[in-house]
Amino acid sequence: MFTYDEAFTDSIFEYCRDRLEHDAPLDFGMHSPIPLPHLEGLISEEGRSAEETLEFFRDHLAEHVVSIDSPRFLAFIPNAPTKNSLLFDMVVACSGLNGTSWLESAGAVVAENQALEFLAARAGMPQGSGGAFVSGGSSGNLSALTVGRDVGRTRHPDIAPHELRFAISADAHSSIGKALHVLGIEPLLVEPDDHRFTRVNLEKALANDPHRETVIGVVATSGTTNAGIIDDLEGLGSFARENDMWFHVDGAYGGGALFSSQRELLAGIRHADSFIVDPHKWLFGPLDCCALIYRDPSTARHFLAQQAGYLDVLHGGDDDHYDWNPSDFAIHLSRRARGLPFWFSLVTYGVRAYESATQAAIDLAQRAGDLIEAREGLELVRPASLSIVLYRRVGWSEAQYLEWSETLLREQIAFVTPTRWEGEMVARLAFLHPDTTDELVNQILDSMFD
Repeated sequence: MFTYDEAFTDSIFEYCRDRLEHDAPLDFGMHSPIPLPHLEGLISEEGRSAEETLEFFRDHLAEHVVSIDSPRFLAFIPNAPTKNSLLFDMVVACSGLNGTSWLESAGAVVAENQALEFLAARAGMPQGSGGAFVSGGSSGNLSALTVGRDVGRTRHPDIAPHELRFAISADAHSSIGKALHVLGIEPLLVEPDDHRFTRVNLEKALANDPHRETVIGVVATSGTTNAGIIDDLEGLGSFARENDMWFHVDGAYGGGALFSSQRELLAGIRHADSFIVDPHKWLFGPLDCCALIYRDPSTARHFLAQQAGYLDVLHGGDDDHYDWNPSDFAIHLSRRARGLPFWFSLVTYGVRAYESATQAAIDLAQRAGDLIEAREGLELVRPASLSIVLYRRVGWSEAQYLEWSETLLREQIAFVTPTRWEGEMVARLAFLHPDTTDELVNQILDSMFD
């Protein structure tokens, strides 16, 4: 099991080289034209040939997975890892790096921290901000809100712990509500203004709430997943500062706009006590990677660092910079050094390349909106926001949207899934990959009239 096999290693590299050399094939998910293969008997007492098993994966399993990094993947939030990030992810995997602590992996942690510090500075957060890379936005939100809850309990010992609340928008990502549920605290659910959470909405909701003193924090979104809407970050953030509330910004998707012409819309992140952005979304890193950043990392460490006899050796330093354990800043312990592929990509390609690639998706969304407005039978549901476009085919039923989506995938044109907006099923295009073309957009729009 631990002997180097040169021939099989060459086969793996050949497979990876072929995957890297070409645009990712769209492939199929559940809507494959052939049935999923039977796996019965593959796991055996004596094991099977590695070459044969790789061949089985390539020929029978891989084609049943929609490639999230395909330029034709326009559903949910796509992924478009740079070639260098993918290659360096292989380096991380082959190096046996454990990114848990400074003691074990100082070289990896210092590089990850450079990437985190760059993102914090880009967002306008103060020097000294930092945190860790976690698996995704859900994990990042849960960890940040855990710290916010515990800070609130410290500030308000007179309020029963289960009575503390966070003010969130009705349009907040589902992971926010789930995190609060896990933490055992209730949300103050605020109805936004045209789906945008503003300071005015918040002040109105608090004025009408008989227990406003139990609201210890505010959660805002810098780019909603469904429509790309940016909340009133400046107004909400300044309100939280004025009222000694924890301010968390969920930028899992839209935080990538820090590299775009719309960066000024995210200026209010500078008020954040905690902020997340997923490099595996709009910052062109491989899955799975979320940057979790705190204004005051020592506060997060105080509440989240795990204690055990065998871990005491990790917490003996006096200098924060040289005693930086990523395990102290989130609800995790063992972790891969998942921030290194993003760090390597950012260092090797440079900021300008990131700005160009991010802006390309915004520009394409605007052009797609123009194309939709120019076509009879199509209507924009709302103006394109960031890199997301919502539109309708006039007169279509839900069944027609679903059939259209399945046909696009079956014919390998694109992966486009409808969404629900104000109770109505509509079409949604989520752009991210710089290689997605205007021609593909036109082909997708044409398919709605076939």
